[in-house]
Amino acid sequence: MIERKKELDELNGLLQRHRVVGMIGARQVGKSTLVEEYLKTCSEPAHTFDLENPDDMARLTEPMLALKGLQGIVVIDEVQRYPDLFPVLRVLADRKPNPARFLILGSASPELLKQSSETLAGRIFYHELGGFSLGEIGAENADKLWLRGGLPRSFLARTQRESFENRTGYIRTFLEKDLPQLGVSVSSVTMRRFWTMLAHYHGQTWNSSELARSFGVADTTIRNYLDQLTSALVVRQVQPWYENISKRQVKSPKVYITDSGILHALLNLPERADLDAHPKCGASWEGFVMDQVVRHLEARQEECFFWATHAGAELDMLVVRGRNRYGFEIKRTSSPKITSSMRHAFEDLKLTRLDVLHAGDNTFPLAEKIRAVSVQRLLTDIDPL
Repeated sequence: MIERKKELDELNGLLQRHRVVGMIGARQVGKSTLVEEYLKTCSEPAHTFDLENPDDMARLTEPMLALKGLQGIVVIDEVQRYPDLFPVLRVLADRKPNPARFLILGSASPELLKQSSETLAGRIFYHELGGFSLGEIGAENADKLWLRGGLPRSFLARTQRESFENRTGYIRTFLEKDLPQLGVSVSSVTMRRFWTMLAHYHGQTWNSSELARSFGVADTTIRNYLDQLTSALVVRQVQPWYENISKRQVKSPKVYITDSGILHALLNLPERADLDAHPKCGASWEGFVMDQVVRHLEARQEECFFWATHAGAELDMLVVRGRNRYGFEIKRTSSPKITSSMRHAFEDLKLTRLDVLHAGDNTFPLAEKIRAVSVQRLLTDIDPL
């Protein structure tokens, strides 16, 4: 068991401030386990309903009768299975005084988000839970986290073989069982092919026309596939930053497989030697480091961008918060150097600072407001915003 103290503190604070908290995340990131740990330390009475359990579903046949008399913390797991609960939660959340607070758990889906936004607007706060992070497992385990990914069962597996088998099983179950339950009607064979193709595009600018030609379908169909996997939190789209400067800028998003371990399973890379020899090794490391930076900074999705021009200048990640712009370039090398692309990004974007994250051991300055930061020292040398 790895203690997730930061997430536990965040959950506690949210439940103190909001009547309804929604914890969303991809399958097997540890939502239910985290809540179980939280309830062990909670002094209030707690009531849990798991909507994958037929007995709990039966208890909620009449949800108003089942829930209105409860006090303390009411946990409803896999809530997307029962969207009719949301109007009931709205009524219960509006009671004054309110004897209960509601914690709903589920995989993000169009149905879940649509229902909650329509019926719980102004009453619910969503928190996205990811897999294990460097802050939880320690920077000394960065390579293991990169290879296996952050899904708890994969990371904690006894052997690398067991970890890889867990991830291949996850992919099959997700495609054949979970996606249909989220309302996705695309066949598992088609979606697996698309997800695997996305793995080969990991870290690249999205080009729907190219993938549409490969599938023999319309651009809009391919875009729909991408949005469905993004809604399920297994794919991340990073939006481009563009503004009125005298350069033609890229305006399509970049796509990443959210979990590096799942990426490696989709690419059939069971061992570290396989990964090191693969053409997507650098892109995989870029996506992994980017995710760790975002989580360490506690940056919101709407604060994170990439930047690129058609002339070739680019920046892997730009975090915009208020008047400040923080740039991050990711290089899988032990001796990073300033490039002309970095200088253009620093000047054109008027960056507050630029950190070049690298695979070496040390952090050192490269120029004024530009430094090289070891991924091993990310947690200590980069201050949260």
